[in-house]
Amino acid sequence: MRSDVVTKGIPAAPNRSLLYALGYTAEELERPLIGVVCSYNEIVPGHMNLDKLAEAVKAGVRAAGGTPIEFPAIAVCDGIAMGHVGMKYSLVTRDLIADSTEAMAMAHQFDGLVMIPNCDKNVPGLLMAAARVNVPTIFVSGGPMLAGHLNDGRRTCLSHMFEAVGAYHAGTLDEAGVREYEENACPSCGSCSGMYTANSMNCLTEAIGMALPGNGTIPAPYSARLRLAKHAGMQIMELVTRDIKPRDIMTPAAFHNAETVDMALGCSTNTMLHLPAIAHEAGVELDLDATNAISAKTPNLCHLAPAGDTFMEDLERAGGVLAVMKELTKKDLLDTSLMTCTGKTLAENLEGVVNRDENIIRPLENPYSQSGGIAVLKGNLAPDGCVVKQSAVAPEMMVHRGPARVFNSEDEAIAQIYAKAIHPGDVVIIRYEGPKGGPGMREMLNPTSAICGMGLGESVALITDGRFSGATRGAAIGHVSPEAAAGGNIALVEEGDMIAIDIPNCKITLEVSDEELAKRRAAWVCPEPKIKTGYLARYAKLVSSADKGAILSI
Repeated sequence: MRSDVVTKGIPAAPNRSLLYALGYTAEELERPLIGVVCSYNEIVPGHMNLDKLAEAVKAGVRAAGGTPIEFPAIAVCDGIAMGHVGMKYSLVTRDLIADSTEAMAMAHQFDGLVMIPNCDKNVPGLLMAAARVNVPTIFVSGGPMLAGHLNDGRRTCLSHMFEAVGAYHAGTLDEAGVREYEENACPSCGSCSGMYTANSMNCLTEAIGMALPGNGTIPAPYSARLRLAKHAGMQIMELVTRDIKPRDIMTPAAFHNAETVDMALGCSTNTMLHLPAIAHEAGVELDLDATNAISAKTPNLCHLAPAGDTFMEDLERAGGVLAVMKELTKKDLLDTSLMTCTGKTLAENLEGVVNRDENIIRPLENPYSQSGGIAVLKGNLAPDGCVVKQSAVAPEMMVHRGPARVFNSEDEAIAQIYAKAIHPGDVVIIRYEGPKGGPGMREMLNPTSAICGMGLGESVALITDGRFSGATRGAAIGHVSPEAAAGGNIALVEEGDMIAIDIPNCKITLEVSDEELAKRRAAWVCPEPKIKTGYLARYAKLVSSADKGAILSI
């Protein structure tokens, strides 16, 4: 076993003495040592229940003949970090999580790993670590939050909460109305209840084959989540016995499956950052250009919040991720021959799976749209691409042309939005918020929610080199590459420039001549870095562009 270097023979006697200091017995050290990576903390609602899941995982490991050993991973709550400097520290934790987990796994030579994540950067960070370390690994996430209920019985969620703030500034909702949302939008533990980034990544972890069926959709408060955790603890022992490693599962075909499921589900645009980064660690290069090809042939089958009025608990009731995948097999859109963490192929996992509610998961022959939930746009404003969640865009905004309203930070933009200085037809530009320029590539949930909450969601577009929360809806176009701080053309946009957006044809155009752009470029001076010390300063020096997944260069 891999752990023999710390448990077997005279040379390992000093190592064993320290393991005995932890209370482990000689009998326990004869068994495979399973690292249980638990992201429990007391600041993230999606992680407040993970200590219970860790205990369930450890029970499963012991039941199957292993010795579980728990260690932590950090996680940020994007909702609490939103709208202030804290959001700069969200995306950057993905790489901290990957690095620290790699360090712990390699330093202590575990035979297998069970990852217990839940929220936005925690899931991809641990997937990156799993691919990098490449010892048998299985994931069991914390599960989604239940939807909330307003006093009149309507269901609600976090995206409604943010939009309520916009409605308040527009004068269409009073303070008592905001308080009603505040007290009801997030009623339980778990990752926020729509198809936001955390739930998107948990579903794709299942789709790629690294988590057991139900991982993406079983609600956090349900006891079925504890049973899933016990089964994950048991299943890691089979993966160790059969030596099935993450790179055996996370193959190029598996990433293609994940991207296809992404399109069908209508996942967060953040998946376009995380999947390439995870693939990179697995030795697989994902081409952003291939996204549109996958989207073109993958119907969008689900409209969960923010795109619609259904929630993760509804998707679970309808059959979950496997039911979506079963629909996709009707046109052979998935490779079902692939090995998964169940120890079986995807085809075997799909045996007997049915779509239990065609109102939640549309059948393949009656989709919401014939193309997938995400589109990559290109043009002179974004030569290397930008990303939009087209399934959450109002029909009248799929094609739009309007004057640029230019802001050099999210803070400047939100002040003007709340001041009612943005008008129907405008195209809001928020720049110098990219991976390097932010630094940290902040999410723009506050401005997008303000635009929608103020009744401008069907008439105003927002374009940024930053990114968006999975809770964002509307014509919100992010990840513009190259970013402004790298000299991208978004840095050259001036107030009033006309911008044309054509989502169906995947085009975005700054209607300014090449000659004029050359003049502006000659006069352009990159602003001083916003942060010059600490982790963010180091991150800014190492991070790549958004179209490459914002991975760190070595």
